[in-house]
Amino acid sequence: MSERREITLQIGETDFTFAVTPADVTKYFNTVTQNNKVAPSHNLLTTTVKSEQLATLRPMLANPVLAMKVAGALLEEYAPDVEVTVKKPSPELTA
Repeated sequence: MSERREITLQIGETDFTFAVTPADVTKYFNTVTQNNKVAPSHNLLTTTVKSEQLATLRPMLANPVLAMKVAGALLEEYAPDVEVTVKKPSPELTA
């Protein structure tokens, strides 16, 4: 995966471009806890959006559900397109 990806999300009628790195995503996941989900989403979005778009984005993030929904969409798009399958172990034959 490349170090930095630019991802554009449309929120309402406005396009926002985010520059996301593995460090950004790692910091997000390391700060999410059972009692702390909104702040990491807000921080991910405000630190990765283009600086000239921050003033437009910030009022939208006052709604915590919107912040989490947008962060989820950003992470979904950032994730590599790879199929993961869990293989069950074969039962061992006993004689």
